[in-house]
Amino acid sequence: MPVGHYENFPVASLLLPRRLRSPVEIIYRFARSADDIADEGADTDDVRLRRLSDYQRSLERIAAGEIPAEPLFADVARIVREHALPLPLFGDLISAFAQDVAKKRYADFPELLDYCRRSANPVGRLLLALFKRTSESDLAASDAVCSALQLINFWQDVELDFAKGRIYLPQDEMARHAVSERHIAEQRCDSAWRALMAFQVDRSRAMILSGQPLARSLPGRIGLEIRATIQGGLRILEKIEQANYDVFRRRPVLRAFDWPLLLFRAA
Repeated sequence: MPVGHYENFPVASLLLPRRLRSPVEIIYRFARSADDIADEGADTDDVRLRRLSDYQRSLERIAAGEIPAEPLFADVARIVREHALPLPLFGDLISAFAQDVAKKRYADFPELLDYCRRSANPVGRLLLALFKRTSESDLAASDAVCSALQLINFWQDVELDFAKGRIYLPQDEMARHAVSERHIAEQRCDSAWRALMAFQVDRSRAMILSGQPLARSLPGRIGLEIRATIQGGLRILEKIEQANYDVFRRRPVLRAFDWPLLLFRAA
């Protein structure tokens, strides 16, 4: 699942078994803190990349069997050791956040999916490692859900990302739908924009639904947690459609009244 803007999705919630809440919280704390380095504050790009390089060096110390002094990385070292988590997945996250600092446009969908592979999929794979569900089919389903959630986050936050100089809509698909960057700059929601966004919504929905069998197969509260997360993503897509794809004036977010509906659908 996407590591930025967690407000839309449950994180280390009470639905999870107690023994897994702490490692899940540490995974998200690592991801969110690194994501914030790439996104938040007024640091220059050079400073952001240097700080992310410090994260990577701490991971390398963990790989060498050391326990870093920083509390966050000491926690990461502990859960990697206790739960046999694949440490390279943490490095993939750092790679994606560093890319966010330097790369602002995506030529096509495969290029965007490669970003999702490193920015979102590692979190799902780490969770599956905690759950001891790491078959190829489980990992593929998790990747579909996580990439879809990342894409949904992009469609939700087109305007916010543009303010940071980024456009995640694939450039070739924008051109094919006769949408330019001026649409975003001018918040122009015309028929061309709606067609482009309808295409993105439909593809994201198909992707997340393709991973739904994994959520149904996970037992008890773990399965309910993942199903609720999927329903959160689907609900955002519904809200984009209900806004007639005008994500500029009606940014789709989950409100308190959405959660009973999501839990009902998940159950």
